[in-house]
Amino acid sequence: MSNVFKPIRISDKVYWVGAIDWTIRDFHGYTTKRGSTYNAYLILADRITLIDTVKAPFKDEMLSRIACLVDPKEIDYIVSDHSEMDHSGSLPDIIREVSPEKVFASQVGAKTLKEHFAVEDEIVAVKDGEGLSLGNMNLSFMETRMLHWPDSMFSYLKEEKILFSQDAFGMHLATDERFADEIRQDVLEYEAATYYANILLPYSPLILKLLDRVASSGLDIRIVAPDHGPVWRKDLPRALGLYRIWAEQEPTDKAVVLYHTMWHSTEHMARAIEEGLLAGGARVKVMSMGSFHRSDVVYETLDAGALVVGSSTLNNNMLPAMADVLTYLKGLRPKNLIGAAFGSYGWSGEAPSQIHDMLAEMKVTPVGEPIKARYVPDRDALLKCFDLGKTMAEQLRKVAKNG
Repeated sequence: MSNVFKPIRISDKVYWVGAIDWTIRDFHGYTTKRGSTYNAYLILADRITLIDTVKAPFKDEMLSRIACLVDPKEIDYIVSDHSEMDHSGSLPDIIREVSPEKVFASQVGAKTLKEHFAVEDEIVAVKDGEGLSLGNMNLSFMETRMLHWPDSMFSYLKEEKILFSQDAFGMHLATDERFADEIRQDVLEYEAATYYANILLPYSPLILKLLDRVASSGLDIRIVAPDHGPVWRKDLPRALGLYRIWAEQEPTDKAVVLYHTMWHSTEHMARAIEEGLLAGGARVKVMSMGSFHRSDVVYETLDAGALVVGSSTLNNNMLPAMADVLTYLKGLRPKNLIGAAFGSYGWSGEAPSQIHDMLAEMKVTPVGEPIKARYVPDRDALLKCFDLGKTMAEQLRKVAKNG
């Protein structure tokens, strides 16, 4: 094997040996505009240990990085913190090629890996709080069930003060820089927030409990090493603090006006709502589903207090792109939003009512009844839209954290 790919030192005895995926642009329906990384870490302890593996096509890249440090066959232990395919896809081949003494996973993870790959080798299940001696170093494990899979867990390397956090505190970002402090702050926060909104948002109540648990655990954490994106070695309170803000989902004075239109009539209604919101002092993001992707909508909704949604009616239904984004949003379960529905129609006009019902299913607090306009909205219809926006802005001022 040619050792073209080089490891990167994370601490005295720990190296990043993962892979960079510059080309991926879709991750379960979430647009990854800047690619991603699949992070794996090699601990050069008495018992050489690999933390997670990589997506199957990147196996040789990982092995090349490892081979710069040790013969991969010298690896004693493999720890699987998360069994999703982007972290375990190469694991069966690695087990066959490396023949580690033991492979460890959470209790659910051990079962999941067996079901994924039908591996014949034993997967040793570790319990929450259990420790593992690596000879001169020590790992301990913390179950993080449903963050974001049932098998998920953290691994903590005491001597190097590193928390291997699997999908928590990560992001989809392909870059040659391995540390968060080497990346522009605006890029870092955008990608971290986009990742949280599209992957972890449904589990926000569990994340708040996890943050409290980590804070009270007494762990001395110097480095946070996630399974995607850069490693955090500086300003850890900032990274943890952002997760708390996103998990709490406290409403702000920002409104997202989301629409899809056939002949611009619904667009005119959206712009009238925008003007009303602005007149009432709200911040506004207007998004046409003809121009934005569903994952952009979720990112903008993460720090919003209101979601206003409009669609024309096609074949007795909302337009397909609107049904797509609302289905996606519903699964991610944003909280603490007020909202409303609107739209133009030609002869049946079901879309606004369907949107109203979908928002209710999402537990979005309604502000008024759906606004409908036949064909092209007239002055009265546009004034209703303006007044709706202004009313929503007034309500946002009452509840917004930054209002």
